[in-house]
Amino acid sequence: MPCSLLFIKVIMKTYKERLFQGITYIASLFTIVALMGIIYSLFHEGLPMFSVVSVKEFLGSSAWYPTHENPEFGAITLIVGSLYVTLGALVIGVPLGLGSAIFISEIAGSRLKEIAKPVIELLSGIPSVVYGLFGMAFLAPLVRDWFHLSTGLNVFTASIILGVMIVPIIASMSEDALSNVPKSLREAALALGATRIECIFRTVIPAAKSGIIGSVLLGFGRAIGETMVVLMVSGGSAQIPKSIFQSTRPMTSTIAAEMGETVVGDLHYQSLFALAILLFGITFVSNLVTELVFLKRSSR
Repeated sequence: MPCSLLFIKVIMKTYKERLFQGITYIASLFTIVALMGIIYSLFHEGLPMFSVVSVKEFLGSSAWYPTHENPEFGAITLIVGSLYVTLGALVIGVPLGLGSAIFISEIAGSRLKEIAKPVIELLSGIPSVVYGLFGMAFLAPLVRDWFHLSTGLNVFTASIILGVMIVPIIASMSEDALSNVPKSLREAALALGATRIECIFRTVIPAAKSGIIGSVLLGFGRAIGETMVVLMVSGGSAQIPKSIFQSTRPMTSTIAAEMGETVVGDLHYQSLFALAILLFGITFVSNLVTELVFLKRSSR
């Protein structure tokens, strides 16, 4: 091969590598800029509210009446509503997700595994509005009739729908964590006389606990940030529910329902951005803890 052609090939290869590096750099930079823009817009619009409404009143009062003549902006009812439906979703989603992961990883044969895992992951592709419609049209009337309630739109119904929505996240990530447990640990437990169930619950699950905890935290972040389902199914009452069969109004549904009624820049508008700041903080802490859990797992 002539030296000139070889030189051209080297130059082209170097050019392509630098071009690829430049594209990936720009993509990464764009992601960071977009995140900074979101954070800036939230704090720029939401923080001015606290010059009128104190943080203590915002986080400690249970009165959310932003459109009254003397408006009140107590967010505690909305915070508690979000936590109620999210914790309820975890109560439902964690056993279903972890059980599915155990079945796929430890019990199902290879043929059944190839069918079961894609079917479970298919749930994550269903739009949230479809889950909401299912909850309104089918589940809410069922809950109302079974428990003799005036309405089926409540914490219980919203928790069931959210619990089903987070099953694919918990199941997929937990199954990956269980599958990564060395086969030698299973063989050692069985060789010592452990039954299959004892091997799963006393050896495999403890060895994969970091991955399982991470999947639960990601499910928590997914549930607390969900909007359409809680807007359609939770009932929409800004109150602290005394039971799981009462209606509630989480932060996400409040923002979605009221943003269209506000005047840009007024106190009500700013209060919704303040709720968004609070929601962003909760999800940020949840994701940060998840990253720390996975970092601890990978360092072992």
